[in-house]
Amino acid sequence: MAAAFDHQTEGVIIEPLTVRISTAVQLTGISRSRLYELIQSGDLETVKVGRSTLIPYKSLKALTGV
Repeated sequence: MAAAFDHQTEGVIIEPLTVRISTAVQLTGISRSRLYELIQSGDLETVKVGRSTLIPYKSLKALTGV
């Protein structure tokens, strides 16, 4: 599934700015409830856009050490 985010343009990998909670679960293997715990504790950044909760991709990478 991660390959869907590896769009390439002239050899440059473009990463998403944000991902939804469900996508973060798939990318990291961390459970949905654990992601919400990390959000509550402030260990994982979120952005609200309307009613949607989005996680900045850079925040996921920092969390996983990638």
